Amino acid sequence: MKPIWIVDDDQSIRFVLEKALLREGLPTRSFTNPREVLAALATATEDDGPQILVSDIRMPGGSGLDLLEAVKEKLPGLPVIIMTAFSDLDSAVSAFQGGAFEYLPKPFDLPKAVELIRRAVEESQREEVAEERMALAPEMLGQAPAMQDVFRAIGRLSQSNVTVMITGESGSGKELVARALHKHSPRANGPFIAINTAAIPKDLLESELFGHERGAFTGAQTMRRGRFEQADGGTLFLDEIGDMPFDLQTRLLRVLSDGHFYRVGGHNAVKANVRVIAATHQDLEQRVKDGGFREDLYHRLNVIRLRLPALRERREDVFMLTRHFLQQSAKQLGVEPKRIADAALQQLSTFSFPGNVRQLENICHWLTVMAPAQVIEPKDLPPEVLAIAPEAPKAVSLQPDTVLVHADARDMQTSEIHEPIGLSNARSSAPAWPLSAATGGHWEADLEVEALALLVSGQTDVWDVLTRRFESKLIQTALLNTRGRRIEAAQKLGIGRNTITRKIQELGLE
Repeated sequence: MKPIWIVDDDQSIRFVLEKALLREGLPTRSFTNPREVLAALATATEDDGPQILVSDIRMPGGSGLDLLEAVKEKLPGLPVIIMTAFSDLDSAVSAFQGGAFEYLPKPFDLPKAVELIRRAVEESQREEVAEERMALAPEMLGQAPAMQDVFRAIGRLSQSNVTVMITGESGSGKELVARALHKHSPRANGPFIAINTAAIPKDLLESELFGHERGAFTGAQTMRRGRFEQADGGTLFLDEIGDMPFDLQTRLLRVLSDGHFYRVGGHNAVKANVRVIAATHQDLEQRVKDGGFREDLYHRLNVIRLRLPALRERREDVFMLTRHFLQQSAKQLGVEPKRIADAALQQLSTFSFPGNVRQLENICHWLTVMAPAQVIEPKDLPPEVLAIAPEAPKAVSLQPDTVLVHADARDMQTSEIHEPIGLSNARSSAPAWPLSAATGGHWEADLEVEALALLVSGQTDVWDVLTRRFESKLIQTALLNTRGRRIEAAQKLGIGRNTITRKIQELGLE
């Protein structure tokens, strides 16, 4: 195992840490100032470099923060623990901003210091393994059996030009599959053109697909090639095909039949050699029955059907995907990649992910920006994840006579008869959060029912409404528990005092 590097001009600090870590079987190497560390790094090999760097902030011959910056340039993935006195707390904040793993306040409790260093070692080793796996990862990630079936199907279709229909929920990665089908096909050297038919107004979609001649309509100053022409010799990906207007479906069917089409306002047939891959989150069979989708087009597109599983059907992939997206987000933002603790990963894997892989990617982007430390703990996860218990109960259908107990300190009542959750409460401006006796205290089930009621009602700010109520009730309850002491309430909630002050102002709880 590589050694723990300790940097401190105080010999007693170095001695105590060395002995404590050696008792734990952790090798060490000590330095008295940053210059010695940088000189050692310049000649260090991959095997004798540091596993962890533990550095004081104030030392003769250099600052620990300057050392942190220099080390991060050379070894961006190295966990660095900064030791600081209470008066250096501002420096500790700078250390976090510079990518420090954690800070260790002086004077420190030795067992806690060893525990922190061991945790950093475990994270470092875990990240080394994850980075090795990431380096070997393909363009699509997935170890779950359902995803392996998808990979096998892509392999079988690799030498084919057959039309493929990809089905799956929104955010499950249908375009990634389409790109993989193109990349591993005989058309790989041709263009890959993607178009979301649901995102383009009906009046413009025809021109977008087939192009137009000059003067075909007002504003058509020049001739324009459509997506079919642009994809000639390659692949055209038609996303959300179920939303295509009915009259355009007829034109698409004709192109799929003989490869010929006319630009809008044109009189000469244009031929394009295009492989079509379509995707939808809708039930096209039902759309055909309802008369919203042409049956002959459905059969023309549905030559090979590839179903992409929802993320909740492949929970074992959450770990790999989370680490991948955290690395990706950090690279996009130009910051140090965050690490995520096993407990946080475990809680994240229990989330239902209604937005599928896209939602997980967004959560990782949020964590990269919002998580306060370099290691993401369960308390750092976003509200939508924290609101779900590891084993969420099944949804309970609440009737109008359900007894609800209010925890609002301003209106403490033992019980009260209400309308169903989401009807009367949705109209109320009070931030009441009901706890149903009918569900045995399982407020997650009530949340699910209330959210569903608001969504069905057509309300478009459900996220903001429920998040404000959740945060309001959480802060009010914590302040009630601490008799109004904000700092203590913030500590118990696991947030900063500046955060609780800002939230109180934003939510109008002054």
